[in-house]
Amino acid sequence: MENTEVNIEHGENPPPYYLVVNPIDPPPPYTIIQPFPEAPPVAPPALPRILAPQVPQRVITTTQQDQPDLRQSRLVITHHKKARYYGGSGSTVLILILIGLAIWLGVRYGMAVLLRVNPDTCSPNTVNCDGHTDCKLGSDETICVRFGEGNELQVKTSNSSAFLPICFADFNQNLATQTCQQLGFRGSYQYGALTSTSPFFLFVTSSSSDTIQGKVNVGSSCPGQKTTFLECSDCGRPHTSGRITGGNVAPQGQWPWQASLHFQGSHVCGGTVVSQDFIVTAAHCFPSDPPAWQVAANWRVYLGVDTQYILPPAHYIADIIIHESYNPNTHDNDIALLKLTQPINFTSAVLPVCLPAYDQVIYAGTQCWTTGFGTTQEGEALGSSHLMEVAVDVFDKSLCNDAYKGLISDDMLCAGDLNGGKDACQGDSGGPLVCQEEDGRWYLYGVTSWGIGCGRVNKPGVYSNVHNLLQWIHSKMAQDKP
Repeated sequence: MENTEVNIEHGENPPPYYLVVNPIDPPPPYTIIQPFPEAPPVAPPALPRILAPQVPQRVITTTQQDQPDLRQSRLVITHHKKARYYGGSGSTVLILILIGLAIWLGVRYGMAVLLRVNPDTCSPNTVNCDGHTDCKLGSDETICVRFGEGNELQVKTSNSSAFLPICFADFNQNLATQTCQQLGFRGSYQYGALTSTSPFFLFVTSSSSDTIQGKVNVGSSCPGQKTTFLECSDCGRPHTSGRITGGNVAPQGQWPWQASLHFQGSHVCGGTVVSQDFIVTAAHCFPSDPPAWQVAANWRVYLGVDTQYILPPAHYIADIIIHESYNPNTHDNDIALLKLTQPINFTSAVLPVCLPAYDQVIYAGTQCWTTGFGTTQEGEALGSSHLMEVAVDVFDKSLCNDAYKGLISDDMLCAGDLNGGKDACQGDSGGPLVCQEEDGRWYLYGVTSWGIGCGRVNKPGVYSNVHNLLQWIHSKMAQDKP
């Protein structure tokens, strides 16, 4: 955030919580910060040094086929529609220059800069949720599973117009594991029965299918009205009894899902662990200009970090998945997923947060918590070396829109203190806004996105609304499952 007031009354868009610097500039390092482990450079000595492991990497961004938005974060090479012959030695020089440029780009930024990921293509006869993949990326079959109250497993099939619960009578461990793996998890944590009032149910059949929607049929009765609940991970339960204080250094192990994202050696954004393979963060952490920000090899992910002075071994990123409808001007759909090259080994210091159910909403006045390594005051040059936490209250959308002159969409959530002083700040971008529910678990409701200043009066922080983006999260995890 710039340390200046933003004129939103005259049509100017609000700035995000952009690190401690403008994202086109290299971020400042922490003092006496521990260096990265040694890794072979991928750039020639004459160019800025980029450390990278020898692992596959790609940037996944998608665009809307009907209405492409040129402002989206994409890595593309412009192709001329018609080749022309110019003749003479000038054309030879031009060709050599272009070849040299292509080689330099490949060396400087890695092959990810040459990637262009097109929108999913589907057959004209595509049938959603029939258990058969008709689309190239499988988008017709990754929107068919969700969780309701009490983690009730609900599935949509090609024979039903709505999501229905699965009768527990014939559900088993193999189905639990298959369903969770279908959603991008490594396996299931637990499943069981709960009582449902639904008039219709899904029943397990003997059909052979790689998806749960291909193995069930619709029925109208279920023994004892018992349906299936399913948990794919033991989430949202820190292994600590430390008392939360707020606005201070976080107790060790209190927020085990917090991730620290480093770009070329410095912390620049936060993130949240949601499974062994995926981190949720903000799309604006990966601007398209310059392209280096979207090269997976330039990033490191650190987990279980309480201080930036002592960093554990890094995790590397395989895929950067940016919401296809992210708008860098309005900050709508400011969310991204990072798929790691290797699964996380969960410990007492590193655990996943829970994703809310589709009908699990957060109400105005609820106290939640936001955490991060960002600056502790607006305009500071360096972020906090220790993980910080602060309690913030969720605001009604209309009240927040009054504060931000109508800039708050349904995909945004506001939290803070109208009296000021409690807020996220630069360097907290992409980090979590979590709330504890009656079951004692912590759920991810927001991703730190933008705001005017830090902790200003009547200017609460704005977060991406995870509840409204759940289908996107589940769908992308399913499409890029390990």
